[in-house]
Amino acid sequence: MAEVSQVNARAELDFGAIRKVLVVDDSRLQRRILVASLKKWGFKVLEADSGEAALDMCTTDPPDLVVSDWIMPGMSGLEFCRSFRAMDSDQYSYFILLTSKSEKQEVARGLDAGADDFLIKPLEADELRARISAGARILDMQRELSEKNRMIETALDEQKLAHDAIDKDLMQARKIQESLVPELTRDFGSSRVSMLLKPCGHIGGDLVGMFSPGVNRLGFYSIDVSGHGITSAMMTARLGGYLSSSHFDQNLAMEKRFDKFYALLPPEQVAETLNSRLMADAGVEEYFTMVYAIIDLRNGHLKMVQAGHPHPLLLRGDGGTQFLGQGGLPIGLLPDVTFQRTETYMKPGDKLLLYSDGFTECSLADGTLLEEDGLRAMALDCAPDRSGTEFLDDMFWHLTQAMAPGNGMDDDVSAVFFEYDKV
Repeated sequence: MAEVSQVNARAELDFGAIRKVLVVDDSRLQRRILVASLKKWGFKVLEADSGEAALDMCTTDPPDLVVSDWIMPGMSGLEFCRSFRAMDSDQYSYFILLTSKSEKQEVARGLDAGADDFLIKPLEADELRARISAGARILDMQRELSEKNRMIETALDEQKLAHDAIDKDLMQARKIQESLVPELTRDFGSSRVSMLLKPCGHIGGDLVGMFSPGVNRLGFYSIDVSGHGITSAMMTARLGGYLSSSHFDQNLAMEKRFDKFYALLPPEQVAETLNSRLMADAGVEEYFTMVYAIIDLRNGHLKMVQAGHPHPLLLRGDGGTQFLGQGGLPIGLLPDVTFQRTETYMKPGDKLLLYSDGFTECSLADGTLLEEDGLRAMALDCAPDRSGTEFLDDMFWHLTQAMAPGNGMDDDVSAVFFEYDKV
């Protein structure tokens, strides 16, 4: 008995995934012969004398392997095989048809019905065992694959949940970032500031803004933080606090005087203060480019600082154009940097466009970049018939139309449009 148990244990190991076998045959003698061999090899064996009875058993207790006769009264083995394969089951079972037919046409019919293998009667025990071993190897691979697929599906589900959570957070972050620019256009007497902010993703690294501490005093800026995504967006939120349009006591570009009013500090001093703040923060690797301008609305006297940002475009009322600024280093790259001020006078009807490199470095359909000349031509084309946010929206529309097809935006696009003493 001990020797038989050892043989059975080895057989179970040899047959891998196959533990339970269903024998379907209307012949009691044929079933007894098959069952005896299968039990000797260590299988748990179920019996059915018809296809109908076998289907009922498979519904409640699906086997790993089915060995079914082809010719049976009522439901044939072929019909049973077809119905068995139509059952809704997560587990694949190996199916062997027993037949006295060896013609290729009959074998093809069996394969079409869902059979995996055939045995020709009369059966040889060694051949049966070899065919079961082959089926076991297939089931082992199939179940290993199913388990890996299950693990992948689980991982994908977990990833989707994480992605949905991140997406939800990013949507909320976008709302917070949009709150940094509460109004896209505002009139200051007969002058107007309009703004455009189009991130290439949920959130971006561009920031635009304006503030006025009093009548005839106005400041506005365009900022582009290095990189994209969450880190850049966090930096824009920080800069939005430094240049707040509602909390003047926190605005680094202002100074309270005589405990009565706030004055706008020189643009170059603001850039140097921001640079010192960033350089003092250990671990912050981001830097940003900026154009910050202040203007006396009484006489059009414009003062600005350019810190690595694209040159602002001045559109004169008489049709002339001029790019302003001396370039300069970005803010947050090097300590103890000094910045140069640029000054000019705007006349009634003049317009000033601050913009990020999302405009000038946009890839066009012909493979070139828009660059300054393209921006100038686009602005001149839009300026005669548009003003305020309509002008900026028209600029952005022209930009998207000129982009290489299928590329989409690969950088944030932002702009500030100032119209002085508009007529």
